[in-house]
Amino acid sequence: MSENIQNPMNPAEALRIVSEQIQKEVTIINMLRNEVGKVVVGQTYMMDRLLIALLADGHVLLEGVPGLAKTLAIKTLSDAIDVNFSRIQFTPDLLPADVTGTLMYSQKTETFSVKKGPIFSNFILADEINRAPAKVQSALLEAMQERQVTIGDETHQLPEPFLVLATQNPIEQEGTYPLPEAQMDRFMLKLFLGYPTKEEERQIIRANVSIEGLKKANNVISTADIQRCRNLVKQVYLDEKIEQYIVDIVYATRQPESYGLGFLEPMINVGCSPRASINLALAAKAFAFLQGRAFVIPEDIRAVAPDVMRHRMGLSYEAEAENITASDVVNKIINKVEVP
Repeated sequence: MSENIQNPMNPAEALRIVSEQIQKEVTIINMLRNEVGKVVVGQTYMMDRLLIALLADGHVLLEGVPGLAKTLAIKTLSDAIDVNFSRIQFTPDLLPADVTGTLMYSQKTETFSVKKGPIFSNFILADEINRAPAKVQSALLEAMQERQVTIGDETHQLPEPFLVLATQNPIEQEGTYPLPEAQMDRFMLKLFLGYPTKEEERQIIRANVSIEGLKKANNVISTADIQRCRNLVKQVYLDEKIEQYIVDIVYATRQPESYGLGFLEPMINVGCSPRASINLALAAKAFAFLQGRAFVIPEDIRAVAPDVMRHRMGLSYEAEAENITASDVVNKIINKVEVP
């Protein structure tokens, strides 16, 4: 009893305090979600994953057909948080300087000055990222990983928060460059976006043809609110058993036979990297936060595992011949690995 008096912040008490703070702050995130929902119809899955990436300080790679509100979603999110937004259209003739910026020479002063590129914004939409060559993709890689850009001899820090939403064409389309594995690994989540429902599509028509026109989101929260929520996400409790569960799921992509999944071995050429484990833990913490919880449960891991892992595996020709996708492999793994 005296020990509790001397150390009032025992683990149970600390968890209770964090839980109370999360209950308070999650209302702010719900307010943000509602404001975005006034403009973006449907696409709940995409918006939830965008919020996970924002809270866990990650980036999102999105694959889907045109016209599914990808640009509208991130633009609306930036309006609601009052941050800067840039859209970069990736094309085969794009240069790294078109993204990061360049040095400009002034004849009047006989000096060079930095002209910053569109990457110096809080939210970046990298549209059709796989249409640009490797040099441009490498320039974006430094920005995503290091949160900085080097122009000439100077290194410039990028603003916070910094979120990249990249869209990708299906690889079988002409004029595309497959993303390097190193860059794919830098994206916390990869999402596949589907069509809206019939009712959602009716609402989309009404919103776009009404006299008032498409609404614009109001600024409802600040970057300081986001930073507070990020700090709370870091404090979400991750039990050792959950850590082991994450390791087992990721390790099953490297040694499937050790988990009774030997039939998957011919399907997987390259297993997930350690970044999969890191991002699985971070995304699960953010997911738990959005549910108003101060601790991670196995269902949180299962909810985000396909989005975190599907782009980090290299499948064999045998898997492709049998029409087995990375998502199929992840689902088989999480259905087999023992839940703590």
